[in-house]
Amino acid sequence: MTPEDAIRLLHKAGCPPDVIAHARAVAECAREIVMGYNERHRNHADIELVIAGALLHDIGRARSNGIDHAVAGAEIAQAFGLDTRIVRIIKRHIGAGIPKEEAERLGLPRADYLPETAEEMIVAHADNLVDDTERISIDERIRRMRKRGFDSDAIDRMIRLHNAVMG
Repeated sequence: MTPEDAIRLLHKAGCPPDVIAHARAVAECAREIVMGYNERHRNHADIELVIAGALLHDIGRARSNGIDHAVAGAEIAQAFGLDTRIVRIIKRHIGAGIPKEEAERLGLPRADYLPETAEEMIVAHADNLVDDTERISIDERIRRMRKRGFDSDAIDRMIRLHNAVMG
């Protein structure tokens, strides 16, 4: 899938311009992360998949601005017949991943939303490092999480994700 195809799908789904601008910023951040990741790892992440997943990660915001946008996005992606790898990137991009017990408490369908593949982790992390269209550091993301009252498990997952992708 080309970046242009992904942008067309965002428009087709009804994503507003600010979501598309955010998706572009996340894709640029993800592109930089994947290049560094591939220099450090023998098993390379698929750059085209990362870019497509980064562009489409918030497609569910066409339906919801809540945490359930990941589930809505996965449903939209499936309805469009997208590659299951992209569907999983969309479903698992929220935060640094959410385990099923926490997902249930948050009102999501009981499932693990933890990124598993390198591509899933890279997109989730790039999303964490972009606020609207502005890049932020991991330290700033953690500071904001603490300010919003996130528990230590979520913060620890964020740090582990950062180390896995950037370390």
